[in-house]
Amino acid sequence: MSDGFFFADLPPGLAVGSLVEVTGDEAHHLAQVRRVGPGESVTLTDGRGHGVRGPVRAVDRLKATVEVADLLVEAPRRPFLTVVQALPKSDRAELAVDLMTELGVDRIVPWQAARSIGRWRGERGEKARAKWAAVARAAAKQSRRLIVPEVAPLATTHEVAELLGQAGLPVVMHETATTPVSVLRPAAEVPLTVVIGPEGGIAPDELALFEAAGARAFSMGPTVLRTSTAGAVAVAQLRLLAELAR
Repeated sequence: MSDGFFFADLPPGLAVGSLVEVTGDEAHHLAQVRRVGPGESVTLTDGRGHGVRGPVRAVDRLKATVEVADLLVEAPRRPFLTVVQALPKSDRAELAVDLMTELGVDRIVPWQAARSIGRWRGERGEKARAKWAAVARAAAKQSRRLIVPEVAPLATTHEVAELLGQAGLPVVMHETATTPVSVLRPAAEVPLTVVIGPEGGIAPDELALFEAAGARAFSMGPTVLRTSTAGAVAVAQLRLLAELAR
């Protein structure tokens, strides 16, 4: 069985033999849910690429103390991969974020597309974004990533076009595209931004705006995917193509 995996504040200057405290919900999860006891090994991360591994030295309901046996570092994957995700139906949004996180996305930008069924407005929008961030955090823990993907603020179509204009490699996944994504060989040093449309598809004027910003449309295959799974498929394909480019 693998070590338990938990989030913790990691102070600077940690070394082998240092002690790290786990508090709050993570301490509860460690002690009450996973029932980790003294002497058992766990992995802790700050969610920003740093972690430690070591045995639990003391634990109760409110706090656990871990001794550092190994220092861990996760370098950001290359290329840096941003997915602009059109808002799915609310019951499918969590699946989209979860799968993309597990497969290696670096940043998720929620997009209010013209044909999005979901709508984020005011306080409801902030709660929805916070939920996406919580799902990304949980998925990072599940997949044992030391880096939790960023969930950016909700973007308008024009803001997405601006992002594409700034991207090293701007890509739109589109069901009518004739060029297969397999022709791409993303370079490690070139940031990649990919757009995933809503269930109703990207509107013609949106696609025209994205292409005017420099994006190219590609096909992921002969079938039409749900928006809640298309992002994950895109991440998996692009990560593989980047490996082939090395």
